[in-house]
Amino acid sequence: MPAIKVYSTPTCSYCYTLKAFLDEHGFQYEDINVSEDQRAGEEIVQRSGQTGVPVIDIDGEIVIGFDRERICELLNIKD
Repeated sequence: MPAIKVYSTPTCSYCYTLKAFLDEHGFQYEDINVSEDQRAGEEIVQRSGQTGVPVIDIDGEIVIGFDRERICELLNIKD
């Protein structure tokens, strides 16, 4: 199982869509609420260059937003 971290906020609709997609396909992930964890938020901004969410880390590969095609590619999902 790949290591997946989802950097999100409670008010982000794309974050909910992404997490529902991962749940639907049976993937476990760590959900990191950057509105509560400022250090994690700063870390992902440095790694991704983005201040928006969601940002997904899949085994060290950063995906900005709910990029369904790239996520499917990294997780080998035939959707």
